[in-house]
Amino acid sequence: MNKLPSYNGIINKSKSNLLRIPDQQKTILKLALPIIAGMSTQMILSLVDTAMVGRLPEAKYALAAMGIAFFVTWAVISFFSALSNGTLVLTSRNFGSEKFWESGNVLKTSIIFGALLGIIVSAVVVSLAFPLSNLFAADKIVGQYAGEYLFYRFMAIPFFLVTVSFRGFYFGIGKTKIFMIAGITANVLNIAFDYILIYGAYGIKGMGLAGAGIGSSLATVVEVSIYFAFSLAPKCRNKYNIYRKFKLSRSIAKSIVNISLPVSFQSIFVLTGLLLFISIIGITGTIQQAASQTVLSVMFLSYMPAMAFGIAAQTLVGKKLGENNIKSAKQWGFATSKIATTYTIFLGLIFILFPNMLIPLLTEDSAIIQTGIPLLRIAGFAQIFFGVGFVLSNGLISAGESFFVMLTDVTINWFVFIPVAYLLGIVLNMGVIGVWAAMPFYTILYAAVIFIKFKYSNFNKLKFN
Repeated sequence: MNKLPSYNGIINKSKSNLLRIPDQQKTILKLALPIIAGMSTQMILSLVDTAMVGRLPEAKYALAAMGIAFFVTWAVISFFSALSNGTLVLTSRNFGSEKFWESGNVLKTSIIFGALLGIIVSAVVVSLAFPLSNLFAADKIVGQYAGEYLFYRFMAIPFFLVTVSFRGFYFGIGKTKIFMIAGITANVLNIAFDYILIYGAYGIKGMGLAGAGIGSSLATVVEVSIYFAFSLAPKCRNKYNIYRKFKLSRSIAKSIVNISLPVSFQSIFVLTGLLLFISIIGITGTIQQAASQTVLSVMFLSYMPAMAFGIAAQTLVGKKLGENNIKSAKQWGFATSKIATTYTIFLGLIFILFPNMLIPLLTEDSAIIQTGIPLLRIAGFAQIFFGVGFVLSNGLISAGESFFVMLTDVTINWFVFIPVAYLLGIVLNMGVIGVWAAMPFYTILYAAVIFIKFKYSNFNKLKFN
């Protein structure tokens, strides 16, 4: 019987499934806090990068380019990093059933599949870096800067996809501290790499935004090296049989793809929608686009922790489903969403009340600051509802409802969010404030649909691999 005090021990205490709230919170936080710590350094990296780029001589062009590069990178990487979802779900289910070698087989297949896929994807998207940038940039200088960043950033995709395989595995077995260690180390080094490569130091000529792309790629190599080192520990290597008969299983690969593919399409369509959102903002002006990128960077204060709670929900729901405990799986999903929502409400109030203190931390341009203040207030209200929608959607993915999650998010994004943004901002001539006013429509409607689905779904009908 496997016993992990921070994971198995507490969630197996109650045979009646009427779980004590303090025990729920303790277990959820022990899973989520290391993820939050690791992702917080990613958030800090984003803020520091924005601050560095915001102090370049042509800040308005560089920041606008950074906004485009950020979403193109996110769209491409998110599509393929959904591999982590399939790896996590299968790992957590096997872990819940105490089939530890099967969890190891999931990791083996995920690593091989991710590496091969990453090589192919990298070759394609590196060649498309500049065309993609110019497609979404209204200004040629902005397109050039964004293309330079993407060219170097896309080179590390094979390493990145191996990292997401390791992440899915470690999340699935409840070892989230490994992600924290790897994430903090890689992101701290990323900041150092970016400073040297953006501005120039130690005999290296400054490369501006392109330097940030190289720095991120180098940090990805560091992160995968740390994950590999932990997997070599005898306790992990032997328990999960990781490096014996290291080969790809077609059946496991198929299961990973079946779980991950809807999440991949969700990511690409939703993030393409966000790129259209940025493009609509670009119609209102370059300053408005730069201000929006600054606001989006601040919003990572909310997004990263919400993602951490989503991963915790995915792990806990998946484990309980592996034990065929449907009622408990739902309890853990709702308990995790409550904690996440408490956080998003708190942070939303900070965004609403103190935007004039947050935005100047990222840029000294007075025009960008003044434009960004009302936008951050709107974002603060919208993101209050983000926690419940994101957490419960991850719970649904563990329950085999990834297609429904994809359909819901894509439909609301493309047929509510983008049309309302264009209508208010451009047609009704409300400018960038009107474009951003569409954000609450998106987050509120998405949270409501996901909540209803999670509450009333009959998970008993699902078949698990």
